[in-house]
Amino acid sequence: MPRVIRPVGHEDRLSVVDHLDELRSRLMVCLAALIVAFGFCFWQNHILLNLLNKPLPNAAHTAANHIGGLTNDSVKAAKDLSAAAGLIKQLSRSSDISLPDAALLAGTADRLGAAASALPQATPPNVPITIGVGEPFTTTLTVCFYFALLLTLPVLLYEAYAFVIPALSPQERRMALPIMIASPVLFVIGVVFAYVLVMPAAVHFLQGYNSKDFQALVQAKPLYSFEVLTMGAIGLAFQMPIGLLGLQRAGIINGSTLTRHWRYATVGIAVLAAAMPGADPVTTLLETTPLVILFLASIVMLKLVDRRDAKRALAQLTMVDADGGDPPTVDPGNGVARTVDSEDVVAPTVGDGEEGGV
Repeated sequence: MPRVIRPVGHEDRLSVVDHLDELRSRLMVCLAALIVAFGFCFWQNHILLNLLNKPLPNAAHTAANHIGGLTNDSVKAAKDLSAAAGLIKQLSRSSDISLPDAALLAGTADRLGAAASALPQATPPNVPITIGVGEPFTTTLTVCFYFALLLTLPVLLYEAYAFVIPALSPQERRMALPIMIASPVLFVIGVVFAYVLVMPAAVHFLQGYNSKDFQALVQAKPLYSFEVLTMGAIGLAFQMPIGLLGLQRAGIINGSTLTRHWRYATVGIAVLAAAMPGADPVTTLLETTPLVILFLASIVMLKLVDRRDAKRALAQLTMVDADGGDPPTVDPGNGVARTVDSEDVVAPTVGDGEEGGV
């Protein structure tokens, strides 16, 4: 049986067995959370399936779905027959008509009303089709698993963070905590953006393309796979600021690097958006726009981080100069100069990992 998970300090020394035991305990917690979330999602699977079916356009307004068009015509015919039956019924009650004619008109009105009642009274919602015997069940299980992963994402990230955090120094912990909080938030924002804006436009465009030449019946499993992959890809693409911040902390790039090469970055973002599922013009444009905005926001963020690092480096060098000691050795990849004269003030450089001073 796994032991109760206890906090592990940075100075604690654990054996390989202890690490494996802690890993097993945290995996059990993740598995338990996933099972509970999966059970809840399976209980509410109709709501989840309706959410995934919502991006499908109305069958009556989709030229590619001729069956939906026929259903919509039947609904209109039912309304027309009901209106005609009401008029004939009123006519049969007129005093200017003989009794046999009135009886004939009343019988006709009853038959028209019965025919109208037999026709569809409302256009059914547009839902995907299944062609296999067990496909409705297996597809429902797959959808529930996807949503269970999304619901348990905070728990999974926390357990991963709690397992790795003892190996990090206090300074590294201060960096890891905001990343752990921002990562799921950005992912969820990306998923919501894809569901609300990207999916309806993409499905409508792809299903309506050359609609007069095809009978477009959407199959459930490919539709749900397309939606999940698209939302997941956009959610991961929204992690761009975190990735760029990691490169900046590694000394590979800084704010000035992104500013100088923004044209190449924009082209790269467009290529990335085109490589995502649903590579049609509408989807690519909708995916490219927020990524470009995130890239611009990342430039501002890295500029602020560079300025903060510059102030810290200047404060350290000022303290060293006041004490009469040697300046500290700083990694040039972070943009801080290494050499200093007695009368010079050292400031951070803004190059791509180059050494220098002012």
